[in-house]
Amino acid sequence: MKKIIIVLLVLLLPLFVGFGLGYGVGHSSAGKSNGDEDIFNANVSTAGYQQSENGNQSGDQISDHRQNAITRSVAVASPAVVGINVTEVREYTYQNPWSRMFGDDPFFRQYFGDRTYKQEVKGLGSGFLISPDGYILTNDHVAGNASKITVTMTNKEKYEAHLVGTDLVSDISLLKIDGKDFPYIKLGNSDDVIIGEWVIAMGNPFGLFEIADKPTVTVGVVSQTGMNLNAEGGRIYRGMIQTDAAINQGNSGGPLLNSDGEVIGVNAVIYTPNQGNIGLGFAIPINRVKSIVAELKRSGKVQRNFWTGLEIQTVDARVARYFDLAKAEGVIVTDVKRRSPAEDGGFKPGDIIVEVNNEKIMKDDDIIGIVQNSKEGDVLKIKVIRDKKSMSLNLKLEKSPS
Repeated sequence: MKKIIIVLLVLLLPLFVGFGLGYGVGHSSAGKSNGDEDIFNANVSTAGYQQSENGNQSGDQISDHRQNAITRSVAVASPAVVGINVTEVREYTYQNPWSRMFGDDPFFRQYFGDRTYKQEVKGLGSGFLISPDGYILTNDHVAGNASKITVTMTNKEKYEAHLVGTDLVSDISLLKIDGKDFPYIKLGNSDDVIIGEWVIAMGNPFGLFEIADKPTVTVGVVSQTGMNLNAEGGRIYRGMIQTDAAINQGNSGGPLLNSDGEVIGVNAVIYTPNQGNIGLGFAIPINRVKSIVAELKRSGKVQRNFWTGLEIQTVDARVARYFDLAKAEGVIVTDVKRRSPAEDGGFKPGDIIVEVNNEKIMKDDDIIGIVQNSKEGDVLKIKVIRDKKSMSLNLKLEKSPS
């Protein structure tokens, strides 16, 4: 019996020892595994927090990089750009087909003569505030003949505008709305415009302002400066700023801004063969507009009832040979009226005018355009050739004698 007990102890003792060791190792491993898992989870959580924080920082940095001079200029100028809706009364003539049959007979003309009738025509355009007391700039061809003018702001408020004054020649109209503390855009200096610099055209093309209550923005560069366009309907476009920023129907009267958010021009003309933008838009230089605005505020119109006392004609090949000129360019003075501004300025028949206000004169249309685009009291600086010598003279545009 004693031997049997000893044998059982010998056999079972390794089992108890192995069980004890296995339990201890397993428990220790389980504890270590849980600890590692906790550490892993903590690391993941920390990494996630850092990733989220870095993501927010990156988003802010990207947003900051998206802001530039153009977006800042648009944000500042947009509240001051307005949509303009006008009602204009136009007069039309209806030609009676029977009128020719009876000629100028006064009896039949009262029954079959031509008839005139008036009709209201609605139009739209753009404009922008230039002062906190409600003065608005736009084009004469937008509002110059309007009987009713409604201005829409970006805050959806509408105002009935008063036409302070308008000038057909320069294509500028000045409006006024009642109120105060309006947003407005600073007028820049169009004389220091750089060809190739970024510009922003803003306005109300095709009436889209009514849909979005905000101006449409297009961006381009200054393509050229000092562009002289053919006179159209009594309007004279000289020294224009050319841009490829899209200017479409309805953009007329809106501002052309530089990247500092300053107005350098008033959008006025597009060249297009298909009623759409092809990258040929033109703006009236703001420095020219400033003097027009001052005159419109003062008297409601630009005084152009002046005279020069000069009679001129274009220099042709015959005149160029006679005066031994290198090229047939400029205009020749054919007559100087007595007691005229031209006589007071020292002009003489036979003078060859080659420059006016530093602008080269090629033909009589050039000097006529400059003079017509001026106003009473202006002094023109004129370069002439007399006896093969160059000299400078001044011509003051004085009020025409009654």
